Amino acid sequence: MKFTYHATMCAPDQYLPLAIAVEEAGFDGFTFPDSICYPQEGSDVYPYNDDGTREFLDGVPFLEPFVAIPYLAARTEKLHFTTSVIKLAIRQPVIVAKQLATLAVMLGDRFAFGVGISPWPEDFEVCQVPWEQRGKRMDEMMEILNGLMSGEYFGYEGEIFNIPPIKLCPVPEHHVPLLVGGHAKPALRRAARLGDGWVSAGSSLEELNAMIGQIEEFRQEYGRDQGDFQYHAMTEAAYSQQGLEDLAEAGVTEVIIAFRNPYDATPDTQTVEDKVGMINWYAENVIRPYRGT
Repeated sequence: MKFTYHATMCAPDQYLPLAIAVEEAGFDGFTFPDSICYPQEGSDVYPYNDDGTREFLDGVPFLEPFVAIPYLAARTEKLHFTTSVIKLAIRQPVIVAKQLATLAVMLGDRFAFGVGISPWPEDFEVCQVPWEQRGKRMDEMMEILNGLMSGEYFGYEGEIFNIPPIKLCPVPEHHVPLLVGGHAKPALRRAARLGDGWVSAGSSLEELNAMIGQIEEFRQEYGRDQGDFQYHAMTEAAYSQQGLEDLAEAGVTEVIIAFRNPYDATPDTQTVEDKVGMINWYAENVIRPYRGT
């Protein structure tokens, strides 16, 4: 089991001291969420919290992951970084592939790319991308990313994208895992068919067991059930030894630890010292006993 820290959209000046503290405490990773903007008017509900509202995001500082991660990586040595998740479907695939290749080359084997669609039409509208066929767009983009990251000439002809043969240089020596976010059945299928793993946005142990079981069925259906596959989970079960054992039995390979509810609409008043204290508490009382160190 690996342990990743989620800073829950903290103040920008807290990221660096938290990343350093997380590495020193023995965590394996640091994950970044993604949001382009917050609309003044919006109608769709948020699918990952209890009441469906998204007011908790109004005024919350979201850093751009492709910019922020290199800054933190340069000040740490072993910390692994992930995105949970980049709204891939609102972006342009060749530009993303170039950003991804550059980041992966600079970080070495310290990055995994978590991707999702975005549940909100406004994200597509402001980025001038059609909301229709967003699932197909997402599928094609993942195929394009994998093709361009090979370092060979790669062209693509699909329903959405038509790209002549091109080659990116440099590309990373190691494959960058693509981790798919989302709880709906199409997202689970996408993870099984095109991904190297799946990211939960917050689930109970029972929910995780059901969704992981569904993904494993899909992986078998697609003939992809033999290779390694990562399961990243944000869940209350990750805060006890028994919970970690239950998660490992369910197939979870990495837990995402957040000491502040990311869906909390109240201001974040915790100081860096408060957060470092909680990081060290978790390392001392959960990570080290679990590892037997």
